[in-house]
Amino acid sequence: MLLGALLPEARAGVWLVGWLVPTMLFLVFLETRLGRSSLTARHLALLAANLAVGLAAWGVARLVSGPEVAQAVFFCGIAPTAIAAPVIISFLGGDVAFVVGSFLLTNLAVAGLLPLLLPFVLGRPTPEAFVQVTGSVTLVVFAPFVAAWLLRALHPPAAAWPARWRNVSFGLWNISIFLITASASHYIREQTTAPGTLIWQLAGASLAVCALNFALGRLLGGGGRAREASQALGQKNTTFTLYLALTHAGPLVALGPTFYVIWHNLWNSWQLHRAGRVAAAKTVDGR
Repeated sequence: MLLGALLPEARAGVWLVGWLVPTMLFLVFLETRLGRSSLTARHLALLAANLAVGLAAWGVARLVSGPEVAQAVFFCGIAPTAIAAPVIISFLGGDVAFVVGSFLLTNLAVAGLLPLLLPFVLGRPTPEAFVQVTGSVTLVVFAPFVAAWLLRALHPPAAAWPARWRNVSFGLWNISIFLITASASHYIREQTTAPGTLIWQLAGASLAVCALNFALGRLLGGGGRAREASQALGQKNTTFTLYLALTHAGPLVALGPTFYVIWHNLWNSWQLHRAGRVAAAKTVDGR
């Protein structure tokens, strides 16, 4: 993120995000399966909350602010569970399988609903907009899902490939964040018509949605899955919705989910730092 902010010229390669994101999803889909035993009532509650937060944030922002902020918080709230959420929860000592179930359910469900929702959110409820969004979502989510399913069916050992390519997937994610941040940095530097107050509104609104997601997830998780549900609802697949925002709404609206990347990664960093301190204290006590 820091390199992207310092090197806005790199935004020339932002078109690569449209290929990096489906590649990362392909690797995730290749090693995971979604069955009825993988899902619980909490997963359905998290999906409902995922959709409700996105739509509610959009509705409230339309009443109190402009269309840019409303669309930005929609892209923040509607984003499904992040690819990296199971990894973070594994570092925190939580139930990885629960977060994987949320990842698969929310990504497929949100991808299926976005072609219906997005044209209305953008104010362009036309057949052309529906076709454009459907094409984007198919490229980013459903194409890698079908490709992974076919490859796993034809060559079962392929399910073990992602475990050997962890560093590759992590590198692709870092490149995506770098390019997205560079695009946002270039826009902020070159855009003279957007008032500074609007940029601060986008930052503040995305922070509010981020805090709401982590808090609501903890509430829905209850005593048994509070940490996992909080992570599943709060850590978002923003590279997916950033791609859609850049493609269909423009770089100003894309600043909302870009700020969300900063907020949820700051929270993740704090959680990992706190977990590391607790583990270190246990080690000292054990000695």
